[in-house]
Amino acid sequence: MCLIASRGAAQVKMASWCVRVVRQSYSVVASPVVLRASPRLLCTAAQKKSNGQNSEEDQSVAQKTEHSPGETAWTEEKTTLEEQLKEMTDKYKRALADTENLRQRSQKLVEEAKLYGIQGFCKDLLEVADVLEKATESVPKEEISPQNPHLKNLYEGLVMTEVQIQKVFTKHGLIKLNPTEAKFDPYEHEALFHSPVEGKEPGTVALVTKVGYKLHGRTLRPALVGVVKAP
Repeated sequence: MCLIASRGAAQVKMASWCVRVVRQSYSVVASPVVLRASPRLLCTAAQKKSNGQNSEEDQSVAQKTEHSPGETAWTEEKTTLEEQLKEMTDKYKRALADTENLRQRSQKLVEEAKLYGIQGFCKDLLEVADVLEKATESVPKEEISPQNPHLKNLYEGLVMTEVQIQKVFTKHGLIKLNPTEAKFDPYEHEALFHSPVEGKEPGTVALVTKVGYKLHGRTLRPALVGVVKAP
């Protein structure tokens, strides 16, 4: 019985001591000094944390803005290559345009050579056509009769030859110009004289002394004409 009583007293003493320690701890925590110091401590801690975050962000931005020597050299080389590519592209386009112009000029020269390559030959044949025309015009029409068969056959042969040569001229683009009573054109006609002619409009062709010719639209030989002028 005595042993049980002593143990109970010891437990009561221990419980009272624990209550006293708890009260002292609460009083220290709840004291005004500690409460006044806590906001400052909290602000200081928050400021330190914020400064730490800002410094980390600044370091990351600096790392991003700073480029290594290798990256700088690569950027410069890229810019140089882009400029060279632009220059070469411009040169290529210019060369392509020059080549196309040269091709067109060459093609035009070839076509003109095909059309006007016979120009010299045609000029020589014009003299033959002029002789044939003069020969047929010089034969008296009254002498062409069955009573004079030799002259008749000769005249008919000259006329047939003249007709045939004109067909050959037309086949190769050579056109005869006989501008009687037509408007005078300095590109197709050559005026030998000007004379007033009654009943004809000034500036028209009054007389053709020699016919002209055009080869594929280009005047090969102008017609020699007399032009009417105002009285």
